[in-house]
Amino acid sequence: MDKSLVAIVRYEKPLESVQKAVALSKGLEALPRNAKAFVKPNIVFWTKVVDFPKWGVITTSRVVEDIIVVLKDHGINDITIGEGTVTFRPKDTETAAHAFETLGYNKLKQRYGVKVINIFQRPFEKVDVGDGITFNFNTDIINSDFVVNLPVLKTHAQTIVSLGIKNLKGTIDISSRKKSHNANPDTDLNFMVSKLANRMPPMFTLIDGIYSLERGPAYDGKARRTNVLIGSSDILSADMVGAKVLGYEPSDIPHLVHAASSRGRAPDLSDVEIVGEDIENVASHHKYDFKYTKDGKLPLPLHRMGIKGLSYPKYDLTMCTYCSGINGVVLYAIASAWKGEPWDDVEVLTGKAMKPTPGMKKTILLGKCMYQANKDNPDINEMIPVKGCPPNPDDIVKALHKAGIMVDPAIFQNMETAPGLLLARYKDKPEFDSGFFTVA
Repeated sequence: MDKSLVAIVRYEKPLESVQKAVALSKGLEALPRNAKAFVKPNIVFWTKVVDFPKWGVITTSRVVEDIIVVLKDHGINDITIGEGTVTFRPKDTETAAHAFETLGYNKLKQRYGVKVINIFQRPFEKVDVGDGITFNFNTDIINSDFVVNLPVLKTHAQTIVSLGIKNLKGTIDISSRKKSHNANPDTDLNFMVSKLANRMPPMFTLIDGIYSLERGPAYDGKARRTNVLIGSSDILSADMVGAKVLGYEPSDIPHLVHAASSRGRAPDLSDVEIVGEDIENVASHHKYDFKYTKDGKLPLPLHRMGIKGLSYPKYDLTMCTYCSGINGVVLYAIASAWKGEPWDDVEVLTGKAMKPTPGMKKTILLGKCMYQANKDNPDINEMIPVKGCPPNPDDIVKALHKAGIMVDPAIFQNMETAPGLLLARYKDKPEFDSGFFTVA
């Protein structure tokens, strides 16, 4: 059996390092002549309100431009850059447009004649990905001749790592994304994510590890300057090597185990040939998890503050992107509201699968899914529902106030400015160069 080829390259120079990764991995050997190419970066989050840490969160514009130059050098002129960034307001198209402008994609359009699309403004097609699962994929990527997948080297609080396969979640519609976070343990998030690459055109995956991220996938993680590129024409092999570089065995990553099994492969590197750098020379352990108490009922930082009378169980795989986006704000607001007096046995439930703890006096059901799952549960003494999808910040404030947790409404009113506060942790660290996210 032929081994899959994966290249690990140190990032040293613009263009040259990407060219080296492509050449060593033979990543474009399956590229047809005159192909329609689709380039998929990772823009997992964006706000037009403030600047925020992009290192390890978003694919560098440096790598995006370099891969376009490589494609052009291979005679490819029909190139589309496409991404589907989730915004808090589902019909918001201005945020994606702002991202494309700020990251320099419009300059790439002018310079190289590429197309730049927000997939939520394009059609979707229903695609059977196996085992009775269907997703609605962006029509442009499904009908392209070749895909260049540009994930970031990062860990993920739910899926442990977020690499090539996970990056393709940004090409399905909102209903498909929500379906991925279902409450059935047999078809959980890891199972669903493992299917994302099954019906893709020929693909080259180049993991952008110029910066990597602990406790990703978003701006509240901890970025590192890593200077690594990982390339392969086999997405699973790229991801398994990426997992090793992040400090994890592929066999410990459930969605990679599922993906390997469906391909008749072992979740290890036994059928992978690595060229370039040795894994041992570039690997470093990246934490993925946000710590909670042993019983999983309270985030460790809140426990250390001495907070009493509150149960806020740890997030699970059923919490979708919308609720994940506001969950941190809710926890911050609760922590800020603590004055040292125990609250009145309040429980906050999230996702789709959590069940109320008998004996709690007040139960906040955060989000439409949690409300639907527990609206008739007899273990709830006083129900305080927040029914929206996504949950409305004003309704969250009212619910917490009703439960006796007097959070500051201004925290929610100004939550779009919060990402900017985290820039301070990278101040006076020249290795964190914002120039990687612009096009000169």
